[in-house]
Amino acid sequence: MQRDVPRLADRAIPELLRQLSADTAMLVRQEMQLARAELADKGKKAGLSAGLFGGSAMFGLAAFGALTLSLIAVLASVLPAWAAALIVGVSYGVIAAVMALVGRASLKKVGTPIPERTLRSVKDDVSKVRLGVQRGR
Repeated sequence: MQRDVPRLADRAIPELLRQLSADTAMLVRQEMQLARAELADKGKKAGLSAGLFGGSAMFGLAAFGALTLSLIAVLASVLPAWAAALIVGVSYGVIAAVMALVGRASLKKVGTPIPERTLRSVKDDVSKVRLGVQRGR
């Protein structure tokens, strides 16, 4: 590191400013790439969770339309029709609730939409630049 100090000290201020500008631009581009990659990853996980919620709704509707009549008819051969309909309705409600809870738990695992690694990296970069400025480099 000591070798860099005299070499940098021999450079003209405009040249150092150009180098600083180029380095800053490169750093910003790299941080933006990291943020994009992190947001894409979180988006995929959120999409999976949304799919579970959609599957819950689709299953609830399809099951209600396709099986309700047949299940009520089967149960109505042993119970009054109103009791058969109540049993089927409660069963569908339980299935929909379980799927919604699984979807919610999956969505919680995704976390916040903030690109946390990128934010930490930017904070580290700022700290390093401040430290360098304080040391006179």
